[in-house]
Amino acid sequence: MAKTVSILGCGWLGFPLAELLISKGFTVKGSTTHPEKRDQLRQAGLEPFVLGFTPHPQKEQLDDLPNFLKADVLVVAIPPQAGRQGDDFHPLQIMHLSEHLKLSTIDKIIYISSTSIYADENREITEEEPIIQGEANAALRRAEEILSGLHRKFIILRCGGLMGYDRIPGKYFIGKKEINTGSVPVNFVHRDDVIGIIYEVIRQEKWNEVFNVVAPEHPVRKDIYLKNAGEFGWEAPSFKEGEMPPYKVVNSNKVIKALQYSFQYPDPLQFQYELPQVRN
Repeated sequence: MAKTVSILGCGWLGFPLAELLISKGFTVKGSTTHPEKRDQLRQAGLEPFVLGFTPHPQKEQLDDLPNFLKADVLVVAIPPQAGRQGDDFHPLQIMHLSEHLKLSTIDKIIYISSTSIYADENREITEEEPIIQGEANAALRRAEEILSGLHRKFIILRCGGLMGYDRIPGKYFIGKKEINTGSVPVNFVHRDDVIGIIYEVIRQEKWNEVFNVVAPEHPVRKDIYLKNAGEFGWEAPSFKEGEMPPYKVVNSNKVIKALQYSFQYPDPLQFQYELPQVRN
């Protein structure tokens, strides 16, 4: 089994993943784009690196890349940013990364992708679904193609909406009126389950697969937002009844079967959350 794991992007997902891997006896290298976070990574037991792909690696950081990529497994956990950066930004990040991977000893890559790669077809979606080319999913589709074409062992994890801890779906809809997506089923996944699945992929050496990583149950948005409002004392949103907008229900049976994985949080209505501490 792999012993050294490099995590590109030690943020909301990557940092707790690193903590779990360290607790399991792995040597972990972690990257951040913020120099001030280097001490936090080091204190947690990681070998820290300041690396940024914008979309190419920064010149002053090029000397550190070979050491960062001296590992058994690379986890790519940088969110695909579009918006102001443009749809080409993330594929260019991955393209520049791939050029350095070709020169490295890494032969196993885990890429954190998203279920947004699938179109809303108003039905259940599995990994066998043909990816329809369109502007909305172009960046993810191209990034997946680049990494899966490197002739390395790979896993693509198409994650649903990452929730848990301070990411509370109802927080973004406090007091909102006439929401028209209340009857849409969710494709959420708790952060602990994403981390658990990454660990099991590495432990069980399951490679060259695409897995949907989504909680098996799909309650509707209305029920989740109202439950969050009740739990945290927020003003409840209101909902507009009518024709349901386009949706999809992403099936995660493949990863459950392949890894014999039992979701810690199979039902998004039962996700555990915590509000961040307010510092005085």
